Amino acid sequence: MAHRPKRTFRQRRADSSDSDSTQEPFAEPGAPGEQADLGPAEEGLPSGGVRAEAAELPRRARGRGRGRGRVWASSRHAARAAPRLDGGSESRAVDLSTDEEDGTHRSSESKDDQSSSSNSSSSLEEEFTSLVNIPDAAFIQATYRKRELARAQEDYISLDVKHAFTISGMKKNTEYPESEPDGHENIIPFTPKPQTLRQKMAETTATRNEETSEDSEEDKKYQDIWEQQQMRRAVKITKGQDIDLCHSTESQTVKKFDASISFPPVNLEIIKKQLNTRLTLLQDTHRSHLREYEKYIQDVKSSKSTIQNLENSSNQVLNFKFYKSMKVYVENLIDCLDKKIINIQEIESAMHALLVKQAMIFMKRRQDELKHESAYLQQLSRKAETSTNTSLAIDEKTQWILEEIESRRAQRRQARVLSGNCTQQEGTSSDDELSSADMMDFQKSQGDILQDHKKIFEDVHDDFCNIQNILLKFQQWREKFPDSYYEAFISLCIPKLLNPLIRFQLIDWNPLKFDSIGLKQMPWFTAIEEFIDGSMEDSKKEDSSDKKILSTVISKTIIPRLTDFVEFIWDPLSTSQTTNLITQSRMIFEEHSTCENEVINKGKQDLLKPIVSRMKKAIDDDVFIPLYPESAVENRMSPHSKFQERQFWSGLKLFRNILLWNELLPEDTLQELGLGKLLNRYLIIALLNAIPGPDVVKKCNQIAACLPEKWFQNSAMRTSIPQLENFIQFLLQSACKLSTSEIRDEVKEIILILVKIKALNQAESFIEEYHLDHLKSVIKEV
Repeated sequence: MAHRPKRTFRQRRADSSDSDSTQEPFAEPGAPGEQADLGPAEEGLPSGGVRAEAAELPRRARGRGRGRGRVWASSRHAARAAPRLDGGSESRAVDLSTDEEDGTHRSSESKDDQSSSSNSSSSLEEEFTSLVNIPDAAFIQATYRKRELARAQEDYISLDVKHAFTISGMKKNTEYPESEPDGHENIIPFTPKPQTLRQKMAETTATRNEETSEDSEEDKKYQDIWEQQQMRRAVKITKGQDIDLCHSTESQTVKKFDASISFPPVNLEIIKKQLNTRLTLLQDTHRSHLREYEKYIQDVKSSKSTIQNLENSSNQVLNFKFYKSMKVYVENLIDCLDKKIINIQEIESAMHALLVKQAMIFMKRRQDELKHESAYLQQLSRKAETSTNTSLAIDEKTQWILEEIESRRAQRRQARVLSGNCTQQEGTSSDDELSSADMMDFQKSQGDILQDHKKIFEDVHDDFCNIQNILLKFQQWREKFPDSYYEAFISLCIPKLLNPLIRFQLIDWNPLKFDSIGLKQMPWFTAIEEFIDGSMEDSKKEDSSDKKILSTVISKTIIPRLTDFVEFIWDPLSTSQTTNLITQSRMIFEEHSTCENEVINKGKQDLLKPIVSRMKKAIDDDVFIPLYPESAVENRMSPHSKFQERQFWSGLKLFRNILLWNELLPEDTLQELGLGKLLNRYLIIALLNAIPGPDVVKKCNQIAACLPEKWFQNSAMRTSIPQLENFIQFLLQSACKLSTSEIRDEVKEIILILVKIKALNQAESFIEEYHLDHLKSVIKEV
């Protein structure tokens, strides 16, 4: 391939489409050598018209010569230029015309330009050397006429001013209709004519794009050769593609066997090996297809099975609606309970405070009365010791308290007579009577609280405040979707949801009152039992989650409520309160026994601890048995004797109430409280201070009757429990004193008490020592 020469592009500018528009100059700088030669001449030519024309002609000639033979240069021929008299402008302007306007003149101009290029160059040099001054008007006019004549003859414009030209037969070129006016109309401007915007743009573009050196003839030759090679190559490639296309079409249509082709010799082993290889590949492909086929068959079966299961199952839309409705219901329920729990806590606290206030009134009154009455009797004892006849000075408060005490005792005696219970001892009655005014205030406050209690859920629908309706919602869930029900651990959530509603029902519940409703008769208890009985789980399963709901509710809700009553309201000296509390506690523990776990055991211990603590406090604060001289208590009707008797029976009542917990509290705890702290510390000391007789035996019988039979059920037991040793010794001393006196019938009662508490060895020794052989039969009966 020929080396591609460096291409130079001459900027061409097309004239405006308007025929009457003026020619725009195109400035093109010359070669460096030419600029150097023309520099001095230009400095001396202010008008610059002829010199601009003279400088333009060689460049235009070169542009024409360079443009011949180019395939893509048909639209890039340089147009003829017509200089304008710009009044001394130093720039050289060349007028360019479009290809359409120069089409008719281009061929003749090219030939004439080539023949006269050498003459023009020589005459141009002479012209530059001869012209030094500004030409006159006649010279300029002659130059214009010579140029127009050359245009009419389609010849070049000579730069030799010595030749004379005529203007006969001169035709004006349509390309420059108004560019050259007549001589009388020609006015030479002495200042540069303002250039248009298009002219300025043309000058800037020409200056930027023109090369600094002149192309040589060798470059033109290389350029032409390179263009011809490119054209020949393009033609050759096109022909080759056509030939290849024809050959390929023929080869596809007709395929003939060429017998001249030789094949390698046939080898059966090679053919067999190739066939086996091919067969192995086909077998592998076949096996892979079989595996895919089996997989697709299995997927089809699985899809059919899934479709059948979905068709046989319940409607998924209905399932979604159910879950969504259940979710909305639970959210609304929680929102309702969150708002109502504040009111429930307020009412609950108000009722609890009212009951605590009443209990504190009773306790404080009993302690005050005990203190004032004991102080009064001490004054009486001191007065008896001094043997003075002066009257005892008693303050008004003590006198008023004593009168109140005696008034309530009279009312209780009258009530026992009316009820036919005349055998009840003084001091065993609960001193819990209130005055009519205090009772009215209590009832009014309680009524106000209960009235507010009814208003808590009066604006709530039954589905959100009725425990039975709430459990019915969860029962529907359990019946329709048992798997999701148990996976959601609903049995752990139900106790928390029901806690506010159960506390609402327990506001007016007092487990210490005799007429209080039992837990099993409450609506929430029966609703939970029905919900548990309707469980779909296996009834033989001991750790059934729904079966733990009731015990969890009791541990989390009932036991804390009951604990508050024990700590702040329960009076251990009150037999009715103790009996009712034991009944409720026993029911709770029975429910706990059905399902034992850590939470339930903890709840049980949380209830028993305050019970034991409260009984210890009662023993320390409420038991007081004074010891008076024998002379003060000989008279049964004396105030000292009556006060001592009442206090002893009051202590014995607490002893009985403590031992009523024998099936609920541990034995060692009961023995420590009842026998160690109360019997041995208070009751035995009072008996030792008493005169032996039927009253003492009666008291001992009451003490033995309070002891639980469970402690003495062992038939092989011959010795009683260690905590009863002091009581046994007192019985033996009393029997010894009574055996020597006239009252011998009470000795048998004492022996029976010893046999009951399993002090058989002590009883036999006493019978043998005092030769009471008629009492041996009593021991043998055991």
